[in-house]
Amino acid sequence: MHLQFITAACLLASASAHSTFQQLWINGVDAGSSCARKPASNSPVTSISSPDLACNAGAAASAGVCQVKPGDDVTVEMHQQPGDRACRNEAIGGNHYGPVLVYMAAVSDAKSAVGSNADWFKVAHMGLVSNNPDYFGSRVLNDNCGHFTFKVPAGLAPGNYLIRAEVIALHVASGSGGAQFYPACFQVNVGGTGTVKPPTVKIPGVYKASDPGILINIYQDLTTYVLPGPTAYGQASPVPATTAWPTTATWNTALQPSTVPTVVPAAGATGIGKA
Repeated sequence: MHLQFITAACLLASASAHSTFQQLWINGVDAGSSCARKPASNSPVTSISSPDLACNAGAAASAGVCQVKPGDDVTVEMHQQPGDRACRNEAIGGNHYGPVLVYMAAVSDAKSAVGSNADWFKVAHMGLVSNNPDYFGSRVLNDNCGHFTFKVPAGLAPGNYLIRAEVIALHVASGSGGAQFYPACFQVNVGGTGTVKPPTVKIPGVYKASDPGILINIYQDLTTYVLPGPTAYGQASPVPATTAWPTTATWNTALQPSTVPTVVPAAGATGIGKA
């Protein structure tokens, strides 16, 4: 009976609660969709060899390029439906548990760059944050109204970049091809005079269907989780906490806007906080 219940729940979850990264924040300033390559739908990419794995299917280039600097706090924001920013709705629901990952790629022109041709490096990831009980990064994302904040690497060389945010949903990943990928890209220009150029990978190409963080049964007690892809630049591999993960939001959800800005924010704008 228990197995039948889990199977039914997995099938139901696989047909609902799809989602996309839609908005960007810079040092707590809401850039909305002004530099987002919004996917054509909220459906996942399921092939690890598809060019869509880079920036999602039908994601047209944006007219805007957001300005960031090394050391800036950048926040990506995910929701299930286009334009919905309500915190009462889960960012990605339906037991779509799994890691949150962020990559960047230096490109000659952020408006015309093809994500599947770019050279990517990982800048942040949040996998199994606690194993007592098991709690994945996607649930922390839900606790924070879909927001995940990372730092632009210190000393990063200036120029145009793509930012790629991704959730990998593992609710039906116990069989090959079951993992669901929810990527989206944003266009930015990094200022400063840095010289850092981290080692890179190709997307697609960075993942294999047999990777232990992609082919996995999450309906068991996990003590650890192997994050897909390379280690985030300048960071140690995270170790799950052995105590319950706090579910209190670190993002100021009381100040979550309901509208979506479409214009790149002006320099010097002030923000509200971070997750």
